[in-house]
Amino acid sequence: MFTATMWCDIQLGDVGSLKMKRSVVRPIVAELRRRYDVAAAEVGAHDLHRRTEIGVAAVASTAGQVGDVLDACERFVAARPGIVLLAVRRQLLAHTDDPPATTTDWPRDEDSADG
Repeated sequence: MFTATMWCDIQLGDVGSLKMKRSVVRPIVAELRRRYDVAAAEVGAHDLHRRTEIGVAAVASTAGQVGDVLDACERFVAARPGIVLLAVRRQLLAHTDDPPATTTDWPRDEDSADG
């Protein structure tokens, strides 16, 4: 299993208020979620009118699959009219069958109300 994240630094066009910024950013985030089945959110530059940062995360069974999804997401964002994609950073995490030595199991409540 592979988990990948992508961070996009975006300059917005003619945006004069945070309300206008929301009207531009929300549809981008919503369409990323809908079209590519990823987790997406505005993750930074919340107080700046003409800048935003969008984070995207995806999970797939191969590195190639997760890379293809992030490639498509990046193309989608870059193609949006009225914005400029300034920078993109990606991170890929490969999960193996052997957990790292620092991983602990979540505590289990054996005496739950269901049992």
